[in-house]
Amino acid sequence: MPFLPDLIVRSRRVVAPGATRPASIHIHNGKIVGVLPFDDVPEGCPIDDAGDAAVMPGIVDTHVHVSERGHGSWDGFETATRAAAAGGTTTLVDMPMNSGPAATTAEAIGAKRHAANGTCYVDVGLWGGVVAGNERELAPMLQAGILGFTCALMSSGSDDFAAVSEPDLRVAMPAIARLGVPLLVHAELAGPIEAALARQRAADGFLARLLHARGRRRNYRRYLESHPKDAENEALAQMIARCREFGTRTHIVHLSSSDALTPLFHARSARLPITAETCPHYLWFVADEIADATAFTCAPPIRERENRELLWAALAGGLIQMVASDHSPAPPGIPSLQLSLSIMWTGSRARGYTLAQIAEWMCRSPARLAGLTRKGVIDVGFDADLVVFEPDATWTVEPRVLEPDHAVTPYRGLQLFGVVERTYLRGMRVYERGCPFDAPRGRIIAREPYG
Repeated sequence: MPFLPDLIVRSRRVVAPGATRPASIHIHNGKIVGVLPFDDVPEGCPIDDAGDAAVMPGIVDTHVHVSERGHGSWDGFETATRAAAAGGTTTLVDMPMNSGPAATTAEAIGAKRHAANGTCYVDVGLWGGVVAGNERELAPMLQAGILGFTCALMSSGSDDFAAVSEPDLRVAMPAIARLGVPLLVHAELAGPIEAALARQRAADGFLARLLHARGRRRNYRRYLESHPKDAENEALAQMIARCREFGTRTHIVHLSSSDALTPLFHARSARLPITAETCPHYLWFVADEIADATAFTCAPPIRERENRELLWAALAGGLIQMVASDHSPAPPGIPSLQLSLSIMWTGSRARGYTLAQIAEWMCRSPARLAGLTRKGVIDVGFDADLVVFEPDATWTVEPRVLEPDHAVTPYRGLQLFGVVERTYLRGMRVYERGCPFDAPRGRIIAREPYG
């Protein structure tokens, strides 16, 4: 090459397309300009020799709830992106509902971009929200730099991010299809949940109702029964029908019901443009072992052991394309930005899966969903977003090693495989284990060709 690289990162285990192999990654102006043999290192070039540690693409997490401007006691862009860098995530995409106001207009998108600017340790993209009556904001939001849209089929708990109805979808989905971007959907319907809650109330005695009203009874089995699989199954059926009708690229977020896998299979076999993700907590925990609902409460809920293994099989078989954290440090949610890679690797190695599969599920596929054509792969022309990862090292999840706003976690006390040693963002080292953070270097990114 006609110039000396700014940096070479090399390893005997580079997770590159086609094979995990010894290689040297040549970086210039933030881009990968060569993936060459291990010993192909020009004299005088700075080198990070990772030895036998793995070097893989930076994680692209397309489902994160950052609470900048919304709730000051939760984490904003600075703390969330620090945790992301420490966990090997180099790009996150923020959901619209935890900001104040919700990001459902071009003006709100601009305000969120302004709030994030200069505070981020990794690159950040934004999803725009779809709510009743904001169809005229869809194109302006895209011009303002969002990567796509998201909506909820039941209440999100945020007054300014209300659930959409089927008539709302019939207005929004054709417009989104014309814009050529995805619609991410929280696919649960309120009807089955309300019916389950009514059955519980009818079966309860006076004392049980009193304890629930005072918040003193938090049995997880009860919570699970109040959120049946039918809430997801019926929502998925609705979205498959609308996807077939309008041709809108549809993505189901945080899928937890294994019963939904069969209709999803038929929809994809019919070549409908529908994809799905699941989350680390659905692939790690099982309802059978949860006693107290508080730290494990999320929507949809963590389900039984057999359900978990069916999700793993669907992920390995490609029916579920990706894993995203659904990070939220405030209830109902589970903070996991700093933990997702190690959690997924620990579960994967126990089942015989590889780092190459992790890279597909957590890097390449999410980048493709978000239209980030220069992220998620170690190859020439891509951003030099890299993670130096010790897959055989272990560590214990405890508050002192987590970012402060993420220290309350259901993963506390677990021993995990996989330690993030260093994280590179466009060739810049943004995290090194045991060292203080430098100044934030992340960018607010937009979907091409708008960015």
